[in-house]
Amino acid sequence: MHIELRHLRTIRAIHQTGGLARAAEVLNITQSALSHQVKGIEDQAGVELFVRRSKPMRLSPAGQRMLRAAERILPEIDALEEEFAGLRSGRVGQLHIAIECHACFDWLFPVLEGFRRAWPEVDVDIRPGLAFGALPALMREEVDLVISSDPEPLPGATFLPLFDYAPTFIASAQNPLAAKPWVEAEDFRDQVLIAYPMDRGRLDVFSELLIPARVEPRAVRLVELTAVILMLVASNRGVAVLPDWVLRDVRYRPDYVTKPVTRTGLTKTLYAAIREGDATRPWMEDFLRLAQSEPRKLQGR
Repeated sequence: MHIELRHLRTIRAIHQTGGLARAAEVLNITQSALSHQVKGIEDQAGVELFVRRSKPMRLSPAGQRMLRAAERILPEIDALEEEFAGLRSGRVGQLHIAIECHACFDWLFPVLEGFRRAWPEVDVDIRPGLAFGALPALMREEVDLVISSDPEPLPGATFLPLFDYAPTFIASAQNPLAAKPWVEAEDFRDQVLIAYPMDRGRLDVFSELLIPARVEPRAVRLVELTAVILMLVASNRGVAVLPDWVLRDVRYRPDYVTKPVTRTGLTKTLYAAIREGDATRPWMEDFLRLAQSEPRKLQGR
């Protein structure tokens, strides 16, 4: 027995309209063609699907079985067709994000809120658990975008600059380093450095300052949350180096001091890594635009 989607639509239409004439109008075919189609289905099934002497036409028990299948299958097919239409038009998609930057949540959530309003049919998710294998996951299509400050050659991927930021030193106003105009690597030797729990090579204070200078802080305290880092710094339990956008609300408070890292300051660039084929998707272009503009607001630019 070979059942096609048009057969299921026929059964559903006749049941809903109660007769061949009205069902034919709904299906946009002639009544003769519809009657021939019904006979063909019944010949294949070897059973009658309708009680023909009833008005309106009534489904037989076998027809009821087929109707239940139609009511289960056709909505899924309709939804699939609508999804494919959305994909072709660029309205529907998936944006699963991996983050190699703990502090990125401070600007990312406002970006995602604006994106959600503009693209409600794009499925958005954040995968922080993939932070240390994010780029391989991008190429396996497990995620669609990676936020990173460490671009690397990767066939099939492109790194698009989002914005520049300044890794900035922050300490309690009671810390001896508060009197200095800027801090250098040597200043960290007798300090407790509070940092995110990441590989040192991905922390700006290590990769840009301490590792090249071969300086080890007196101790390193790993803390997951930015708010807790700031609380510990205010209590003079350690110092930290954080992106400038994180410090927008605390840098002028009397219990903190912020200083450039080195005399000339440090500048880093944050990137979005995406697969090359995704760069022209309309919703991806819009997300990247938002991701470039929102941090600049937080930085006061």
